[in-house]
Amino acid sequence: MVDSSFIPPLVYAMMGSSRVNAAQNPTLFLHLAFTATFFAGILQASLGLLRLGFIVDFLSHATIVGFMAGAATVVILQQLKGILGLDHFTHSTDIISVFRSVFSQIHQWRWESGVLGVGFLFFLLVTRYFSKRRPKFFWISAMAPLTSVILGSLLVYLTHAEKHGVQVIGNLKKGLNPLSFGDLVFTKPYITTCLKTGIITGIIALAEGIAVGRSFAMFKHYHIDGNKEMVAIGTMNIVGSCFSCYLTTGPFSRSAVNFNAGCKTAMSNVIMAIAVMLTLLFLTPLFYYTPIVVLSAIIISAMLGLIDYEAAIHLWNVDKFDFLVCIGAYIGVVFASVEVGLVIAVAISVVRLLLFVARPRTSVLGNLPDSTIYRNVEQYPNANHVHGVLILEIDAPIYFANSSYLRERISRWIDEEEDKLKATGKTSLQYVILDMTAVGNIDTSGISMLEELKKTTERRELKLVLANPGAEVMKKLNKSKFLENIGQEWIYLTVGEAVEACNYKLHTCKPEESQPWNNV
Repeated sequence: MVDSSFIPPLVYAMMGSSRVNAAQNPTLFLHLAFTATFFAGILQASLGLLRLGFIVDFLSHATIVGFMAGAATVVILQQLKGILGLDHFTHSTDIISVFRSVFSQIHQWRWESGVLGVGFLFFLLVTRYFSKRRPKFFWISAMAPLTSVILGSLLVYLTHAEKHGVQVIGNLKKGLNPLSFGDLVFTKPYITTCLKTGIITGIIALAEGIAVGRSFAMFKHYHIDGNKEMVAIGTMNIVGSCFSCYLTTGPFSRSAVNFNAGCKTAMSNVIMAIAVMLTLLFLTPLFYYTPIVVLSAIIISAMLGLIDYEAAIHLWNVDKFDFLVCIGAYIGVVFASVEVGLVIAVAISVVRLLLFVARPRTSVLGNLPDSTIYRNVEQYPNANHVHGVLILEIDAPIYFANSSYLRERISRWIDEEEDKLKATGKTSLQYVILDMTAVGNIDTSGISMLEELKKTTERRELKLVLANPGAEVMKKLNKSKFLENIGQEWIYLTVGEAVEACNYKLHTCKPEESQPWNNV
């Protein structure tokens, strides 16, 4: 189900240069909003056609958990208006504004509405709990929302509760949205403002829509195509702007109600769209006595199922940084807005990614007993060091961002190894083997780092050996002439082969012959 957003007119009011507003010229105001929606749809569909759906990948599992919980909390807070029967409520979504609005109107709270809301919320939660315990009775939970609407409407009609503090929907206008294609404004001075507003609101709505889609995809264990999502959302807005619709995206609250009702395919949206169309055409009088508090109870019950505190606890136990991402998303959504929460979570994730790139893990490898396998000596304490050989594993591509760090880190490893050998009086260090299995790529800064490292090892009378560099790495090393510099004979397919070759040279060459690179 889709919903028209209030974002376009709000952003236009803040950023637009036109002095026209809804009070002075409501017709032109609506036309400008429709035009901004049209431009937003063009932008969104274009991003999908240009295959930019990879931005979905920046929404990690931790981000989704925090976003879901935060959005659910925000939607629950917004329902306090209906639960308490308030006539006026803040348009802001942050928790501070909501609480300020709620507690500044204590004298306007309607206890009748509160009791009715709590009662129906209890009914919805009990039916869901029963259906989970008895899966064959899933239909009870699925029918609970509609049952609540019918029972609530009958209760209000029979008791005239609308006269005692229970708000009802009231009169609904019959008919479908009129065509608005001819109302779009493409003339000066409005087109520039509509274009700017459409771009900004389009990006915001797209981020929120994809986040909602990714969230429910995670719950239902399927994958969404970011490019298709962009094209679909953009097409919705292009078509919607021609039918008197504001900016449209995937609403969190209605998606949650769908999810909790057991809907599994997109056909549910088709059925709902048809049901809404028939309702607008023929059934609107039947909803006159529907209490708003019942609708609020339905939304709250759906939202409660989306706050996955167990997932947050799991993140804390497994990865504190992911927990920080989750909490950042939650706090941003609850205390600011959905957009701020997403920006905070993505920003923290990007910082973490940059840290991984800039500070890649390096480790010393040792030989597992009675095998040709080499593993991290910290992870496998029984792994044996190879005398005279230092084996280092680089666990990331080598780029400009980490080349200096790697050069310094490798130099420190060499210093530490030589100090250990001197302290024990064992064979001095002769070879440094770099296991490049995990080095998927390398840039010119990385190649320069290897060249400097080779010169450093030669000055220290050591030989640099490479093990298992990938095809892309080999291609760049060859083009840069580094392979000629180091010599093809010092590049091996595996660490085991490299160690075997080094041991052979150590045991067969005379001392003055074992280091022919001294004269290079």
